[in-house]
Amino acid sequence: MAGESSRVGSGKEHMMPLALSQAGDTVVIRGIKGCEDVRQHLVELGFITGDQVTVVSELAGNLILQVKDSRIALNRGTASHILVDPC
Repeated sequence: MAGESSRVGSGKEHMMPLALSQAGDTVVIRGIKGCEDVRQHLVELGFITGDQVTVVSELAGNLILQVKDSRIALNRGTASHILVDPC
């Protein structure tokens, strides 16, 4: 069917930067882009490909995120390096 062909693909059709997520959204990390230092820093904070992250709130342009058992604030510039899919 014609409608089914639009659903077939690499699975990347719904990926978006975490910075575009809204408060209350739970997403799955699909990748981290940027230079090695940025990627390493985000991994050290707990942003691991395949893990879920919940956007708790937005405050002064920052995202407050639930990552495992921690809450982390990221500015939108840094959050834009994290590619996610909705759950």
